[in-house]
Parts: sequence; structure tokens; C-alpha cells
Amino acid sequence: MFKTPHLNPLEWLSAIVLVVGGLNWGLVGLFEFDLVARIFGEEFGTTNTASRIVYVAVGISAIYTLLGLMRMEAMTSRTEREYDRDRVAAPRGT
Repeated sequence: MFKTPHLNPLEWLSAIVLVVGGLNWGLVGLFEFDLVARIFGEEFGTTNTASRIVYVAVGISAIYTLLGLMRMEAMTSRTEREYDRDRVAAPRGT
């Protein structure tokens, strides 16, 4: 069964913003349709202050998520090294 990851509110917000940004880029790539621009009254390829705020939020969310993934990788690598160290140090036959 799927378990919901334990994310803090900022991580959830970042995930939601990344999904919105990803879907928007998919629409741009497939159909040359920029949903964010349309929502804020602009045409494809143009921006206003509101749409730029959304685009910047997507970029910040990507950086925040990337840093979180790097932190998780570092923690996982450290945990694996500790496990390997403990396994080698354990006496055989136990």
C-alpha cells in the first residue's frame, strides 16, 4: 500500500509548484500552450508580473528540491557506510 511521505509544509508546497511547472512545460512542448501565461491574461511567449512570480517560484522549488535530494543522498551514503562498517566489525557466527 502507498504510504504518504512525511514532508514538511514547505516540501509539499515545493512538490505542488514543481508539478504545476512540469505540467505547464509539457503543455508548452506538446501544444505551444502556456497555461500560466493564459491564466494571467498573456499570450504564449509573453509575461507579466504575476506569471513571472509563478515561473520564479517553480525555479526556487526546483533548487529547494534538488538540495533536499542531495541531502538525502548524503544521509543515505553515510548510513550505508555505517552499516557496512558495523557488518564488517561484527564477529562471525552471530
